[in-house]
Amino acid sequence: MPGRTTRAMTAAGKTTSGTGRPAAGWVARTRATLRDVAADRRMAMMLVLGFGAGLPILLVFATLSAWLRSAGIERSSIGLLSYVSLAYTLKFLWAPVIDRLDLPVLSRLLGRRRAWMLLSQIAVAAGLIAMSRGDPATSLGYTVACALVIAFASATQDIVVDGWRIDSAPTERQGMMLASYQLGYSLARICAGAGALFVADAFGWAPAYGAMALLMLVALGGTLAAPKVQARDPGPRRGWRHALREAVVEPFADLVARKGTGLVLILALITVYRLPDIVSGIMANPLYIDMQFTLSEIATVSKVYGVWIGIAGAFAGGIAVSRLGLYPALLIGGIAASASNLMFAWLALAGHDLPLLVASISIDNFAGAFAGTALIAYMSSLTSPAFAATQYALLSSLYALPGKFVGGLSGFAVESLGYPVFFVMTAAVGIPVTLLCLGLRLLPGETEPAPGAEPAQDLPARA
Repeated sequence: MPGRTTRAMTAAGKTTSGTGRPAAGWVARTRATLRDVAADRRMAMMLVLGFGAGLPILLVFATLSAWLRSAGIERSSIGLLSYVSLAYTLKFLWAPVIDRLDLPVLSRLLGRRRAWMLLSQIAVAAGLIAMSRGDPATSLGYTVACALVIAFASATQDIVVDGWRIDSAPTERQGMMLASYQLGYSLARICAGAGALFVADAFGWAPAYGAMALLMLVALGGTLAAPKVQARDPGPRRGWRHALREAVVEPFADLVARKGTGLVLILALITVYRLPDIVSGIMANPLYIDMQFTLSEIATVSKVYGVWIGIAGAFAGGIAVSRLGLYPALLIGGIAASASNLMFAWLALAGHDLPLLVASISIDNFAGAFAGTALIAYMSSLTSPAFAATQYALLSSLYALPGKFVGGLSGFAVESLGYPVFFVMTAAVGIPVTLLCLGLRLLPGETEPAPGAEPAQDLPARA
């Protein structure tokens, strides 16, 4: 691995710049690799498919909450509506069906993966068009139904895109495939966040959601242009009991065997680590609306500028894990992400203050992304080679589910306590997070990975 090789050469007293030859060789190899990747059609496809995957999630989450608050919907109802995002957390429940079932006609023409991809993307676009025809102020139930359809179809698209990626490229190409996917995903979040708010501010919410439906044509084009791949055979059908044992019981039993009673402390930390960020995120857009910020101001600061600050925070988290070690980075991220909610409490007290909005979003996005990277690295380090993917999926579901359930009640908390007290309470979750991080070091057999060591399973975060 490049990082380890560089450190080893430095430790041995070698240089990469004295004669220029080693450095020149590394640059030449890097350029050759990049040219090879750029010529790979699958990389471009992953960029487009990542765009299609990233577009719908904000439209049923943060952007939708801004629309609802602008329409005068109560914050308690906005909080409850966040439960539609549970589809992204629970998608593993219907993933086996997607893996095994061919769609009539479409699967014969496009292959199983692309057939499901096309169907899910059409469903997302249709849901967005249907939502654009409604008005939550007069027909909230209709809006909720459309959001459920979009979330379910979008989560299904995620399943199939991941399956196509794994089937279409060898292991050594997966890192670049994921990087391309993440870039497309981030660009889509800017469109669904800032783009939708800009259009809504100028023309209204119906044209905004209609425009987002048109953008799904990009993903549809990518699906039709993507190479046809043969889906891997998931094996014989062995009954639901056997499937449950393989999917949940055996991976969890392996964790128990390796971690013992310390697993209780580990699972407790994973459960609460991102709780402040997930819960507060649901009420962020309603706060901005109530503080009289325009949709254009929110779009510029939160959905464009804030995305790039988050990317910087994610890179900083990766550097901290490699340079400081896993546990120090985990502790710093937990404290920073929780404490950053105090900025929103300050903003709620100050009212319409644009510099304070910029400061709040800067600190929150940077700290949240830093913490997310540290948590991904930690959860990845817990997996064993025999169950890496399954154990990571179980752990990532565990960290997301509590926040989704508690977040649904966030609107009631704001209605009862007000914004300042609500955000202070979410920041206070950092106290048990800090104690649990410190407690990890006391577990028997829990050793600090050497700085620079890579986690067992390197998977990207999806906000």
